[in-house]
Amino acid sequence: MTAMRIAAVAAMLLLSSCSATRLAYDNADVFLRWQANSYFDFHGEQSDELDLRLAAFLAWHRSLALPQYARFAEDAGKRMLRGIKREDLEWGYDAIRVQVRESLGAAAAEMADLLDRISPEQIAYFERRLADENRKFAREQLQGTVEERRKHRLKRNLDRLEDWFGPLSEAQAVRVRRYDERAPLIAEMRDRDRKRRQSELLAMLRAREAKRRLAQWAVAWEDDREPAYAAAARDNRNEYYLLMLDLDRMLSPAQREKAVARWREYGATFDSLARR
Repeated sequence: MTAMRIAAVAAMLLLSSCSATRLAYDNADVFLRWQANSYFDFHGEQSDELDLRLAAFLAWHRSLALPQYARFAEDAGKRMLRGIKREDLEWGYDAIRVQVRESLGAAAAEMADLLDRISPEQIAYFERRLADENRKFAREQLQGTVEERRKHRLKRNLDRLEDWFGPLSEAQAVRVRRYDERAPLIAEMRDRDRKRRQSELLAMLRAREAKRRLAQWAVAWEDDREPAYAAAARDNRNEYYLLMLDLDRMLSPAQREKAVARWREYGATFDSLARR
């Protein structure tokens, strides 16, 4: 999933700390080269071509994507400062979704021709790596009772929210727990969808149709989901919107300022990276 991995770096930039964002971006070429080789075992002229294609994608990302990230962060900070509404959450979700789609499409277009020329042995190597990832996903997301999995999700959510707002009050923590009790668990459906997408990608590579189909396929990652998965994902997102709206009303001035300051720092970081 080289193209997917390239675009994942773009998504990571919106989710990690600002210092980690700068470090990740400064070393994106090394990370992505390592990732690509871990999936396809590129060598010789393929490695040289990979370097050129990664450089082209990162140049595109710096000139076009990073300025969008900077504007998004600035706007998000303003919305957080005045207090968020549901339309702000929907705006944020749609904006990130568009940005990820653009990065996926650009990465796939850059990598497609190279992927059409990999050997059957490299495709088999890739298939084994996907199987490894699926086993890891199962260990992390599918094992344990429903109660245990909800407990793990609760911890992840509490950690993420405290990273943004600082320590939560007991009332705020209770509200987060209520979200985790109500929001559906969708890991099994996500696992089936992942494997469906993997099968489609492998078939595309074996048919040497990446140049013709990969970019369109990459941006359509939400298409053709089973109806139950699509509905559960919408329900999950709606419950998270309700959580965030309730938490916004419960934020202390210090908690709100911490989140606003972080958005401002993101904006400054993205702007600085885009100008380099």
